[in-house]
Amino acid sequence: MRAHDALPAPLRLWLKEAALPWSAESALRVWEREVKRSGVAGALRRLAEVEAATLARERVAAWSG
Repeated sequence: MRAHDALPAPLRLWLKEAALPWSAESALRVWEREVKRSGVAGALRRLAEVEAATLARERVAAWSG
């Protein structure tokens, strides 16, 4: 819990609404890389893209299994 509390506020807010249970470490890894590249808005967009891709893979796996 402490790791999540230490995350930047915009990332914490995004994680609160996320569909998947992100670890603080994986979310922060994406966040830091993308904030450098494209700022806060770009980082939030990228997190949503990563999450959507993961959900799509899980849907395919569920229907294929």
